[in-house]
Amino acid sequence: MHAFDRNWTLFLDRDGVLNVEKEGDYVRCWEEFMFLPKVLDALAILKEVFGRIIVVTNQRGVGRGLMTMADLNHIHQRMKAVIKASGGRIDAIYACTALENDAPCRKPNPGMAHQAKRDFPEIEFHRSVMVGNSESDMLFGRSLGMHTVWISTKSPLPSPPDLADEIHESLWAWALSLQGR
Repeated sequence: MHAFDRNWTLFLDRDGVLNVEKEGDYVRCWEEFMFLPKVLDALAILKEVFGRIIVVTNQRGVGRGLMTMADLNHIHQRMKAVIKASGGRIDAIYACTALENDAPCRKPNPGMAHQAKRDFPEIEFHRSVMVGNSESDMLFGRSLGMHTVWISTKSPLPSPPDLADEIHESLWAWALSLQGR
């Protein structure tokens, strides 16, 4: 078990980790965005642990023309405002809207992490955690040498299971586990 501190960076997936994921569709506007239970409380705890908190999210719905970049930015501005008002913090959000799986920014490819490092040069990937609910999130973290945390909102286990260093049912459950370390 790692002892995380302010020298560590937390990378979070969005859909299925922070908010309810729409199966087979995209959260296209703020009215469709619903935080998962206790996520705001979890982010208030995590703000005290990590020096940086970064969201990295694949958002192919923009690339498909189902929503605009302005729609996505509006969702993220509102999301950040609610998180801040609830005692949490998000330092930056990186979204990949590319349609192609091999796009450099599309997880599991590391492009969004490299963007974050350009914006925050103090980020060290070996002192970072990737929290997600998909295999691409775990592969993203692993490829960069990050500690990986699987949130089991889609599936109880990643495939293969050793992609995740830790498995928790929610961001809240993981945040609570950190209080005991």
